[in-house]
Amino acid sequence: MRIAIAKDGNVVSGHFGHCEGFETLELEGKNVLKREFLPNPGHRPGFLPKYLSEKNINVIIAGGMGATAQELFGRNNIEVIVGAEGDLDDVINNYLQGNLKSTNTVCRDHMNEGHCND
Repeated sequence: MRIAIAKDGNVVSGHFGHCEGFETLELEGKNVLKREFLPNPGHRPGFLPKYLSEKNINVIIAGGMGATAQELFGRNNIEVIVGAEGDLDDVINNYLQGNLKSTNTVCRDHMNEGHCND
């Protein structure tokens, strides 16, 4: 299984589409086999769900994400966990322990401008 966490520095990004990149982890059960940084190639409508699908990502974790992006991830068979916040390592540990649950948080930073729904 492969997960990606939208991040800015060492914290979970509040808006997945505008993050600096993704911390990707290859997991076997609760064991991390590989961990690497994947730079964000840029925010374009509908691009990131397909891009991360091509990188064999099974789960995306972010602070916030537009409803359309969440739907597109679902169409690409990628589980969405939103509402995560704080230190990256803490979020990873919470995920591995089964304690990280989605709050279905929709990004509201640019909701009126429509950017987060892409």
